[in-house]
Amino acid sequence: MSDPLGALIITAAVVGAETMREHTPYVPYTPEEIAEEARRCRQAGATMVHVHGRRDDGSPTQDRDTFARILTAIRERTDILVQFSTGGAVGMSVEERIEALDLRPDMATLTTGTVNFGDDVFLNSLPMIRTIARRLRALGIRPEIEVFDTAMIDTALRLCDEGLLELPLHFDFVLGVPGAMGASERNLNFLVESIPDGSTWSVAGVGRYELPLAYRAIEMGGHVRVGLEDNIYLKKGVLAEGSYQLVERVVRHSEKFGRPIATVDEARSILRISPDRTL
Repeated sequence: MSDPLGALIITAAVVGAETMREHTPYVPYTPEEIAEEARRCRQAGATMVHVHGRRDDGSPTQDRDTFARILTAIRERTDILVQFSTGGAVGMSVEERIEALDLRPDMATLTTGTVNFGDDVFLNSLPMIRTIARRLRALGIRPEIEVFDTAMIDTALRLCDEGLLELPLHFDFVLGVPGAMGASERNLNFLVESIPDGSTWSVAGVGRYELPLAYRAIEMGGHVRVGLEDNIYLKKGVLAEGSYQLVERVVRHSEKFGRPIATVDEARSILRISPDRTL
């Protein structure tokens, strides 16, 4: 008998813009390293990889050529769905953040508000948000609404009223960033209750909250994002040797709970991604 909560989609956030080799030697930098980690995560059970760009020295970039090399390298190795970040890194212009979208990934993120990000500010003015939403709509790319705080849900729904987004939406709740909404089950419950019926959602807990919130999402019928972008440890003091090990942890919990892992085709259907996004 199938699980009434449905198949679980695991997104692997393998690189990000903030995690550096000084933090962990296992974070990938080059397109080939990112693609290899995507392959390992797919083998472990992930159905989507969340991609940021890095230069060889680890500095963040949204350069189109870098993303093209990453996308090609991933698709040569695995059938995993590819999601581009349009957040990039703090301080990037909106045009810089979206220059690679014409490569037509399976999905791309859209953060619908400004948020304190540690000592920095992750700026997303309403005109910037509209610019990204228009580009995604023009290219037919399915957005994932990145929510760091409650008002970002309201802004996403405002964009629906303006015709820039369409319901149902997929939300990703990023909880535990210093300066943003805290990583608690109470906050997760509130956010899930705040989105429209028919929406899908996932959670990305930051740091030590990653796996506990992932396990809770499994039990609530949501989906999960894990990886070295958000958390570098398997447990206190023990580094994960790659995002794939965090994916393995989620798979084991899902199996214990009796919830199946989504295939790529199932993930496409759940997230309403077009059936063929290949170049």
